[in-house]
Amino acid sequence: MEKSTTYRIMISGGGTGGHIYPAIAIANAWKEKYPDTEFLFVGAEGKMEMQKVPEAGYKIEGLKVAGLQRSLSLSNLNFPFKLLGSLRKAKSLINDFKPDAAVGVGGYASGPLLYAAQNKGIPTLIQEQNSYAGLTNKLLSKRARTICVAYPGMGKFFPVEKLVYTGNPVRKDIMDLVGKREEAEKHFGLDAGKKTLLVLGGSLGARTINHAVIQDMNALEDAGYQVLWQSGRFYFEEMNSKVTASGLGHIHVLEFIREMDLAYAAADVVVSRAGALSVSELSLVGKPVVFIPSPNVAEDHQTKNAMAYVSQDAAVLLKDVDAVGKLKATVDAVMKDEVKAEKLASNIKKLAKPNAAIEIVEALEAIIK
Repeated sequence: MEKSTTYRIMISGGGTGGHIYPAIAIANAWKEKYPDTEFLFVGAEGKMEMQKVPEAGYKIEGLKVAGLQRSLSLSNLNFPFKLLGSLRKAKSLINDFKPDAAVGVGGYASGPLLYAAQNKGIPTLIQEQNSYAGLTNKLLSKRARTICVAYPGMGKFFPVEKLVYTGNPVRKDIMDLVGKREEAEKHFGLDAGKKTLLVLGGSLGARTINHAVIQDMNALEDAGYQVLWQSGRFYFEEMNSKVTASGLGHIHVLEFIREMDLAYAAADVVVSRAGALSVSELSLVGKPVVFIPSPNVAEDHQTKNAMAYVSQDAAVLLKDVDAVGKLKATVDAVMKDEVKAEKLASNIKKLAKPNAAIEIVEALEAIIK
């Protein structure tokens, strides 16, 4: 593909790490190939992308946009005004930046920006991370040139002729964990002679998962396991105080784990929510996984993400409502059955899409042509 001037690409969306990190990964992969490209990210004011995107080295503009609450809420009265204001600002940003293409990764800001871009005749690409498409992406798909999806069978939501099955782009450092276990055990202060349960509830934390660990932590340690546990920012002080008071020596609670490659390398079994990015990362990691989907997400898409893997015998499902009191027994069923553990690890690895970012770049090239 040839062009005499610098490419200009807008990327919109955010709200959660599951939207932001794929967006940054797409930008990084494109910039590796076309280093002179200018990017402008568009996010929602007050959301985490307004911090994370600049930290990654990219400029971002914020829209005063928010979601429509499913319950009766006074905030819904402001929704039409915020939406109209966001559409006006999105149109202004497009007029000023003059992008060659616009990419939407989901999240509040994605709708106004892609809608405005499509009205201007600018090629748009949607990157749908989940196995169950949201309403905004379904509406935008009618005029999008290409839709990159993370799961097969997405033709029930989108025009089949526009679909490219790429998977979700994830961080590069988890691609190769070979030889990192000893380093990981030293880094986290783990016992090399014990099996390790890695528990992840996201950067903010997952209340049910945290309470399930607290409920079963004595039983987990008595069974000979050690737990490497990311409790999340909202719950760390409470969980840490309970672990400290228990006197248990092999329950390692951390607010946040930055060295995820080492955490995955140390793990024998992983317990996790089933957000799109987590599922994609765990596919590449290739460890036995117990998914505890969050019930507090739109369209229950975490359960649908998890079931896409459970149906392939590539993961175990533990419902959120059952997690407190049943975590240890569910972990036992995997830890103590080597044949089952190996089968789960092998099957989830088969579902990995390690070249997702590169394939999305190729799809974006095609629409700019």
